[in-house]
Amino acid sequence: MSSSVSTARHPYEDLIAHLTRTSALGPGEAARVVADVLSYFSEPVEEFVRRRHGELKTRGLTNDEIFPRIAAELPARRVAAPELSLRQLRRIVYG
Repeated sequence: MSSSVSTARHPYEDLIAHLTRTSALGPGEAARVVADVLSYFSEPVEEFVRRRHGELKTRGLTNDEIFPRIAAELPARRVAAPELSLRQLRRIVYG
């Protein structure tokens, strides 16, 4: 009788186990949370800038408020982005 369950280890199995022990998450939910967080922090700089610009624009902020805020957020990314000038940020959004 063959099993359809994979015996391959998840690369973050220890983290998933920790989340299931310390929260109300089940293993599947914990694996999805880990995947979502990794995806969020692996977002390329250009995509992050465009996404944040759109989010902040929908909140009613102006570009003069948005671009300095994005510039301040970039160093806190998982892999610190290169320092970009406000002009470079505008070029990412508007081409």
